Amino acid sequence: MTLLREAIGESLRRARIAQSRTLREVSTSARVSLGYLSEVERGRKEASSELLAAICQALDVPLSQVLVDVSAAMADADAPAPARQPSAPVPSASATAESADAAAARAGIAEDTRIVIPAPKAEKLVLVQAK
Repeated sequence: MTLLREAIGESLRRARIAQSRTLREVSTSARVSLGYLSEVERGRKEASSELLAAICQALDVPLSQVLVDVSAAMADADAPAPARQPSAPVPSASATAESADAAAARAGIAEDTRIVIPAPKAEKLVLVQAK
């Protein structure tokens, strides 16, 4: 189980590292001791709402964005692991379309039903620059 203080600390640390800033820079800007900010980032201390607001302001990140990030991280951590299904050979494109239609018909799913898979959130993407 993920603790709220740990998820908040991870989110703040990711934001700071994404900006290539040091703990010292952020602690000075937020007017928080370096040691305390480090403890918050490591999930060892519960930060007050005032302290979180000061850290977020120093990072120029809305507190609401941190909370959304934390909510998503906790939901992911608490979600049950999907059951593993045995692998099946990959069919051709035409066979896939036909088998998908047949499977949908067997399941009683209307022909005009669409499955939408959301794109990953920008904060979860990792960009790698080619050398």
